[in-house]
Amino acid sequence: MEDLDFTQFIARVKAKTAIDLSEYKEAQMKRRLTTLRAKHGFDSFLAYWAAIEKDRKLMEEFLDRVTINVSEFWRNPTRWETLERDFFPEWQKKNGRLKFWSAACSTGEEPYTLAMIAAQQQLSDRISILATDLDQAVLQKAAQGSYHERSIRDVPERYKQQYFLKAAAAGHYDVDDKLKKMITFKQQNLLSDRFETGFDLIVCRNVMIYFTEEAKHKLYHKFAQSLKPGGILFVGSTEQIFNPGQYGLQSAETFFYRRTAE
Repeated sequence: MEDLDFTQFIARVKAKTAIDLSEYKEAQMKRRLTTLRAKHGFDSFLAYWAAIEKDRKLMEEFLDRVTINVSEFWRNPTRWETLERDFFPEWQKKNGRLKFWSAACSTGEEPYTLAMIAAQQQLSDRISILATDLDQAVLQKAAQGSYHERSIRDVPERYKQQYFLKAAAAGHYDVDDKLKKMITFKQQNLLSDRFETGFDLIVCRNVMIYFTEEAKHKLYHKFAQSLKPGGILFVGSTEQIFNPGQYGLQSAETFFYRRTAE
């Protein structure tokens, strides 16, 4: 039976914010938002939405909850080792500029991880990294590039020593400015916005698990079309693509997919 209260809530959210919650897994998203709604004492989603529209703090909290901001440096380190060992050498051999994209980058750990590897491979001067997210607040934090020491505990020691500086705030470290210069942070709605093209690498990890099968299908098509022929899509460790050929992709390594030549 359709839950009209939640259905109407979804429609109003989309009209106001362009975020289409119907493309997220309903049970998962509804559970997250029911908890948030109850925390503020609302007995219906429409009553909760009426309050959100009038209260900026409620809106910010709601957006933070639906955009699911979880990020880590070197998340699943063996995958980053594969990227560095198996794919960076081919990019080093290419002439001209390289174009990378960290999609749904949250607070910036992923694009900075990419930038560190690129700098270590002597590619800083010819690489540009686009880092996008739906949530403007986390993008502002990412652009600042300041992290608590617990956030950088998984950064390999050689990278930590080269690319992090102790900040004025106790227990915090700042990312080296030369990494910041490699990255452009930009707000983007993956589900509705047009994508740039010509990427050598797209990293989109641990995001697709929240979307419906229809939304995933649409996004994989869009990602594939945004890659150069031969470009690589790097996905999360629970997001294996079982039939990559339907998107014009082929498996290059576990969790890495190459756009086939046109």
